[in-house]
Amino acid sequence: MRKVLFSLLLGSLLFAAEGEFEKKGFLTSEWCVKNDLFADCRLESYHCGEEGCYRNWLPGEETKGKMVLYVHDEGKYYIVEPAGVKVSELFEIAVNRNEVTIIGHLEKDGKTIKATEFKAPPPPKKSFFKGCL
Repeated sequence: MRKVLFSLLLGSLLFAAEGEFEKKGFLTSEWCVKNDLFADCRLESYHCGEEGCYRNWLPGEETKGKMVLYVHDEGKYYIVEPAGVKVSELFEIAVNRNEVTIIGHLEKDGKTIKATEFKAPPPPKKSFFKGCL
């Protein structure tokens, strides 16, 4: 009986590892996570890999930066590789935002998500300050 339960449990874990993977966190660049820059992350770090690198980077060169999802609860990040998601949509809607959900498949290394879709929270509402300073 124990063997049957163990094999069922193991089979369900393997199926879950091969199925869809979903994580929610802060979408930013790897360089910004390593330097504890979240809301202040500069967009150039997505393309050439670090702050101030635009001075030496030429348009058309290969992208060096990596997009990552930092999961607050776990205290670690996952590299996001767009597989069914347009990078332009990620930049327009989800980059440098919290509570972004990445849905895809977790690679065998346990650190990379092949993103097939994503969900981003709605943008903050516009506010109007009425009064004098």
